[in-house]
Amino acid sequence: MCGIVGYIGKGRAQSVLTSGLARLEYRGYDSAGIVTFNGRATLLRAKGKVADLNKLVKSSATSDSVGIGHTRWATHGEPSVKNAHPHRAGRIYMVHNGIIENYKELKSRLKNHKFASETDSEVLAALIDSFYKDDLTEAVIKALQLVDGTYGIAVVATDNPEKIVVARNGSPLIIGVGKDETLVASDASALLGYTDRAIYLNDGEIAAITRDGIALRNLQNEPVDAEIEKIEADLAQIQKQGYAHFLLKEISEQPKTLAETLRGRVDVRNERVVLGGINMTPSQLRGIKHITIVGCGTAYYAGLLASYYIEQLVEDVTVNVVIASEFRYKSSYIPHDSVALIVSQSGETADTLACMREIQSRGVKCLGIINSVGSTIAREADGGVYIHAGPEISVASTKAFTSQTSAMLMFGIMLAQSRSINPRDVRPFIQELSILPSEIGKLIKNQSKAIAAIAKKYSSFDHAIYLGRGTAYPVALEGALKLKEISYVDANGYPAGELKHGPIALVDDRFFEVFVIPDDELLEKMVSNLQEVEARSGHIIAITNSSKKLAAETVIKVPTKLKVLTPILLNVVQQLFAYHIAVARGNDVDQPRNLAKSVTVE
Repeated sequence: MCGIVGYIGKGRAQSVLTSGLARLEYRGYDSAGIVTFNGRATLLRAKGKVADLNKLVKSSATSDSVGIGHTRWATHGEPSVKNAHPHRAGRIYMVHNGIIENYKELKSRLKNHKFASETDSEVLAALIDSFYKDDLTEAVIKALQLVDGTYGIAVVATDNPEKIVVARNGSPLIIGVGKDETLVASDASALLGYTDRAIYLNDGEIAAITRDGIALRNLQNEPVDAEIEKIEADLAQIQKQGYAHFLLKEISEQPKTLAETLRGRVDVRNERVVLGGINMTPSQLRGIKHITIVGCGTAYYAGLLASYYIEQLVEDVTVNVVIASEFRYKSSYIPHDSVALIVSQSGETADTLACMREIQSRGVKCLGIINSVGSTIAREADGGVYIHAGPEISVASTKAFTSQTSAMLMFGIMLAQSRSINPRDVRPFIQELSILPSEIGKLIKNQSKAIAAIAKKYSSFDHAIYLGRGTAYPVALEGALKLKEISYVDANGYPAGELKHGPIALVDDRFFEVFVIPDDELLEKMVSNLQEVEARSGHIIAITNSSKKLAAETVIKVPTKLKVLTPILLNVVQQLFAYHIAVARGNDVDQPRNLAKSVTVE
């Protein structure tokens, strides 16, 4: 991890590489580097940001037209210049995303190479160099045949710098096909503005890129056909457009992005939902008795919230929501009449992808709930739903949560429709989905300033507890995650019913407590929990759409027409609250410390 860019063409490689790496900054990283070629290699590496790398480029500018670059998120070895990519081994320069699991074994056989870094990546570069005679593609294939682990790599040899060899296994790589130039990137955002045509490499594929074209092969050194696809995103989507931070932009975009998720799928007039990409007949939908929802972080919480709604809609279906990184290692039984929903914003999350492949190997159909078109999960799933939320640049996910939850709810509605469940039971969900974008829009327009002021008031606290019941419980978990991600406040979410089983012991002046209180059948129970904390002088923030008077230090009232989907709306309050606390604390909101956007390693 985390970002790869490569270039061969007629332009200035240093400029293309650094601008591409800047586009990938949102993925999270701690060092950056590039190497370009024109008779000799110019290697520039810096600990820190791409801006630090750019200072080196200014003092060592070249007109080179071939090169590779990388932003690194440390896995082996501390963030430093010596551990930054590209790595050199003999005649080989290489950048690498992923983890080489058997690097120690491989390192022991490379007696002739003097290692300059602490990384597993340099071991792979040295292994390629040990096989390199005069055919770089063949050397890469021979080396990768010995590798256990994940990789996305770009390799150049100093004695033939007019050729870039790239390969992938478990870590995404895209080849951008332009006019008189070819680019390589680990994310399509680095290609925007240069080309909208791309080849998405599959696992086990290697591509040799020259000025004359692109040749694909597999690990058995057999030719592979290349399919050129259109990149759906555009340059405007990855720009701030006047917002102070990408996170604020993405929170504010939710009325529009959710409308895109729902467009053409929710038919209010006929009270129907149609998802065209799931590739399942009504008969197959009726046969589903079990749903496994797989995700990590925010995607997991979106699945948890959706599970409440699906089980409300379809009483004869059980829903099991699992954390991908744990589910992989459990001996879980999946019944034959099951379907799995695989939830990932990037479509590249390593643990989630591995779970999907394991579930598919058991003969269970997997449907992707994905934002990134062309991603690995999107291509390997048996069907699915693109949420169409547009690029998420900030590391903390916001608009994806709203759209993922809504997409899974639509799937639940389709299950209900397949069973001929009384339309009266389905109607509230369809009607509220249709007005949810406008309700979010009104909240953001009318209450953002007030939420910012409240956030400033609580910005000096270092601890927080989030509490909810029923559908508000997953929202409390997500609210706590957002706060800890970007403000570094020690925030944890709990079911409110568990308050007396431990968390209430934490209530003191170091903590504030956020109660997520929809005006539903659990309102009075939440009020009782709130009073228990108030009796112990807690610093309570209540987020609610209820008109009931609450004994809280601060109440954020959210007027809304919604009833069943209110928790999704209340979550937007939490997003704004977390954002403004992070700003008040002076944090790097879009690139919080130690985090990466697309987690492509375990």
